[in-house]
Amino acid sequence: MAFKIGLLGLGTVGTGTAQILQQPTGRHPMVQEIVIHKVGVRSLDKPRSISLPPEVLTTDVEGIVTDPAVDIVVEVLGGLEPARSLILQAIAHGKHVVTANKAVISRYGDEIFTAANQAGVYVLLEAAVGGGIPVIQPLKQSLGVNQITSITGIVNGTTNYILTKMQSTGAAFTDILSEAQQLGYAEADPTADVDGLDAADKIAILASLAFGGRIKLQDIHCEGIRQVGAADIAYAEKLGFVIKLLAVAKRESIVDTSEEEMLQVRVHPTLVPTAHPLASISGVYNAILVEGEPIGQVMFFGPGAGAGPTASAVVSDIVNIAAVLKTSGSPEELHPLLSCTHQHYCAIAPIGELVTRFYARFLTKDHPGVIGSLGTCFGKHNVSLESIVQTGFQGDLAEIVVVTHDVREGDFRQALEQIRTLDAVDSIPSILRVL
Repeated sequence: MAFKIGLLGLGTVGTGTAQILQQPTGRHPMVQEIVIHKVGVRSLDKPRSISLPPEVLTTDVEGIVTDPAVDIVVEVLGGLEPARSLILQAIAHGKHVVTANKAVISRYGDEIFTAANQAGVYVLLEAAVGGGIPVIQPLKQSLGVNQITSITGIVNGTTNYILTKMQSTGAAFTDILSEAQQLGYAEADPTADVDGLDAADKIAILASLAFGGRIKLQDIHCEGIRQVGAADIAYAEKLGFVIKLLAVAKRESIVDTSEEEMLQVRVHPTLVPTAHPLASISGVYNAILVEGEPIGQVMFFGPGAGAGPTASAVVSDIVNIAAVLKTSGSPEELHPLLSCTHQHYCAIAPIGELVTRFYARFLTKDHPGVIGSLGTCFGKHNVSLESIVQTGFQGDLAEIVVVTHDVREGDFRQALEQIRTLDAVDSIPSILRVL
């Protein structure tokens, strides 16, 4: 029995996917039953690193998603459009869909999965988060019997590479970003990566699976790494931390008086204790730490991007769909461990209600009593300090670093507003949360 796929896109991931399907030896026997029927490309004349029959290639991508012969549409185009429209068109024509597109799923998942459930087809997305790291299916299946309490992940390889290099070399953010672009680890426009938007897409998907509800992307608090300086990297190391861009979704540490369960879903640079499992994840690698009851902690680690890893995840989804179709034909009901079943939206707490520790770096005039004034302002707003030290000078300005105990974010921000009005305070170059 052969299952015909229509592949939308023959870039890095599309080529990797086709190569796996062309070389089934040594892989799961189901791979031999997958046939590349059509491949949608922008240009038929472009030189390619893979050999495909000329009749397979086409620029008519709409023709692929409406082709009666196609069983599974594989979308690896990237971007929002035409990817979203093609996915919906494929669903409307009764096609199952495999996608690596986290941006489309995080923004239009409700529309896509509602349409898929109504049409009785699957939409699988293992490759959308963590490249080749198997985390989507484990959350749906292996870990589904646990009560998940939190997911904490390093899910963007570009920012992890930049922060790792800043730590090892002492160089500034802009210098390492330029190097990452030259090496191909960062895009010419790095906004989605360095401003945390890519990580927000991914944690929206993970949180939806872990907590059984849909996530509104606009409710996710998102900060990037542009404000992290070489001084912060150095001070963090002295204090026993490394700085990582973390994507977090969790149930606890929320101050909330309502009876409705609230989630935290956020992305921001964080001081991570060196003994923490995520502290050692370096370079372009990704890691996702899942905590739940009764399993405790489970960490998924591996390459977060690249042709081979991402294509591995894409083909695993294709095989999953083909296996279900082979054993059950065209089922009247979707397999409950593969389909998306939740319909409601999760309630996400505002960032001001978060309870966490903070690190802040101040530049102040070298006046007597400055540290005392800072301590007084914090005390007025119920902010308890773990440490406050003058670490040195930048020109004529004294540099003061503060680490708090657990504090409500709203109280901490109010204290900072008062501190900014002090004559002795020149600026607050960095404010980071502490894990």
